[in-house]
Amino acid sequence: MDAAAVAASLVPSWSAVLVLFSYLGYLAAAGAVLPGKLVPGAVLPDSSRLHYRCNGLLSLLLLLVLSALGVYMGWMSPTVIADRGIELLSTTFIFSVIVGGIVTFLLYYSGLRSHHKSSSLKPHITGNFIQDWWLGVQLNPHFMGVDLKFFFVRAGMMAWLFINLSLFAKSYLAGSANLSVILYQFFCAWYIVDYFVHEEFMTSTWDIIAERLGFMLVFGDLVFIPFTFTIQGWWLLRNKVELSLLAAVVNCFIFVIGYLVFRGANKQKHIFKKNPKALIWGKPPKLVGGKLLVSGYWGIARHCNYLGDILLALSFSLPCGTSSVIPYFYPTYLFILLIWRERRDEARCSEKYKEIWVEYCKLVPWRIFPYVY
Repeated sequence: MDAAAVAASLVPSWSAVLVLFSYLGYLAAAGAVLPGKLVPGAVLPDSSRLHYRCNGLLSLLLLLVLSALGVYMGWMSPTVIADRGIELLSTTFIFSVIVGGIVTFLLYYSGLRSHHKSSSLKPHITGNFIQDWWLGVQLNPHFMGVDLKFFFVRAGMMAWLFINLSLFAKSYLAGSANLSVILYQFFCAWYIVDYFVHEEFMTSTWDIIAERLGFMLVFGDLVFIPFTFTIQGWWLLRNKVELSLLAAVVNCFIFVIGYLVFRGANKQKHIFKKNPKALIWGKPPKLVGGKLLVSGYWGIARHCNYLGDILLALSFSLPCGTSSVIPYFYPTYLFILLIWRERRDEARCSEKYKEIWVEYCKLVPWRIFPYVY
């Protein structure tokens, strides 16, 4: 694609605007009306807890069916996203900056005026406008009954999958869907669908219980996740990579280990928070101070789930080979993000649990990587 074509594609078209608004409108409607399991969230500092309708999987499956029907009827091309990638990126970017900026400013303004005492809506004001606007001031703001944080996270995760599916369709139609493409697509699809299968586990993660909703999360969910986490797919669309059998086996091994650690650790934490007496690896859980879990994965490292997530991210990039660092943006970014998040979480837990946290750190000295860090 030459410079003139790239420049032209940076100008949003009405069709790109229609795709984006239809997608977001569908998610809002589906999240509000489709049935789903009502899941109690984690207990917040004020002992309150929110409840979440976990219908993300049904929303995803219905959207897949509707998209497949649209392709079958000839209403849309399966490669529409791959063909209009830059145009959709620029449209989403502009929408996120303008509309997302306005929305998060309104959230900031309403937070300033809020007198809520509940942990989910109580404003956290630092006095620094840029910081408060960027990181947010409320934990779980709602609009017309829609949990905005859940909404934006779903938008990013589903868009990640649909961009990949369009890239796969383009590769398949071009006859270039080799082993590298198949492994990358399978790993990402498994991860995303599994996320929605276990969506209720999301209610006990850092993103929901600790991150406030500001411009950082809105822009990250709408733009950063779908358009940077798919860099490997775009790379494989334009670069043919032939994996050896050994490389493919090693790649699969890293994916499986990463998945088992990531999903296993998050599942153990979620189940423990719901039932502190539930068995872990067939044994009663060991606790520090009656609060902190030191059994299972949580007795290996204090953030073992981050280790699994990093291994999964690496497995998404390995099908691209080693000829360029570009496909390794996602695992590199995720590594930096999780180290930063781990440091913030450690500080928060140290302040919250005090001497109990000190004892826990002595029992579980490794932060993320056992015997390394």
